[in-house]
Amino acid sequence: MTKPSQELLRSISDEHVLRSLMTSRRLTRAELAVVTGLSKPTVGESVRRLVEHGLVADTGERTPGGRGRGRVGSFYSLAPDVGVALVVTIAPAGVTAECVDAYGDVVARLHHSISSPGEVPAVLPSVVAETVAAHNVRLCTVSAADPVDRRTGRLVQLPDSPFLVGELDPVAVLSPLLNGPVIVDNDVNWAAQAEHAVLGVADFAYLYLGEGLGCALVSDGEVRRGHAGLAGEISHLITVGPSGAMPFIEVFGSLGLRQPGSTAIDLARLPEADPAVLARAIGGVITALVTLADPEIVVVGGSWGPSVLDEIRDECARLPRQVDLVAASVEEPSLAGARAAALDLLRTALVEASR
Repeated sequence: MTKPSQELLRSISDEHVLRSLMTSRRLTRAELAVVTGLSKPTVGESVRRLVEHGLVADTGERTPGGRGRGRVGSFYSLAPDVGVALVVTIAPAGVTAECVDAYGDVVARLHHSISSPGEVPAVLPSVVAETVAAHNVRLCTVSAADPVDRRTGRLVQLPDSPFLVGELDPVAVLSPLLNGPVIVDNDVNWAAQAEHAVLGVADFAYLYLGEGLGCALVSDGEVRRGHAGLAGEISHLITVGPSGAMPFIEVFGSLGLRQPGSTAIDLARLPEADPAVLARAIGGVITALVTLADPEIVVVGGSWGPSVLDEIRDECARLPRQVDLVAASVEEPSLAGARAAALDLLRTALVEASR
């Protein structure tokens, strides 16, 4: 059997030390030895290397020592300038940017409201530039309330998409403002990732019902995005409307529930609609999801989806294949999903930087 190289063993030790400091914030070398299960000499060498790499620093704090208390111990933590991750959301309510450190703390945040999607190209770089000032940004995750091309990160304009920013390329806009990759995804996909962390279910569908309509499919614990990244764009899925079969988005048009000059759903007028009619249309969508994806459960989210969950359950009880329906539980799910991914990517980037 080939023995692992010394370089590999050092790399593993350094990762254990780094990840322990990410969760415990500050530890002495003796405490690190206990937490990691490594020997004290191994921990000491690892700390020395990580300090040389600029990833770990002596906090200047000391344990009580002397007069029978043992040696004085130095507390170590991640270096103050080790870097942060940027999280950006682009939504009808506006553009939000956050900087998240490796402990998971939000260390900077800025929100800029918008009155129309056309403001995004001008607002996005200014909001981000102000948020990242004085921070070493290693990477960025972006949540967009528009379809996203998975290969390029560009926003895609599809017919009947209610929030049309236009030909925006977040990767090109944001890359000059930071020192690492920019990962862009649709807001519903990020929301599904946030729910997955809570549910612990490997196969489910996330049905988003808000001003826009969306869906994310999670299979074997992974969001399935499709060839171009447009899986889950359900607006044109054929379902049952007030006057027969029609695209899902047209149901709201036939009920007079669209905002003026847009395909966005008018939330103020939605309570006027017959919930049974809405549930019947949603039931048709769920039938398609169950038939094609075979989810264990369907999570119903969005600003109004959970409010008609009982009616949806009644409708789905008559379907040939049954599936459990649950309300979404994560607050600000798109932001939460993008933030969790950014934190995981940041921690991995710091581990890679130690090698």
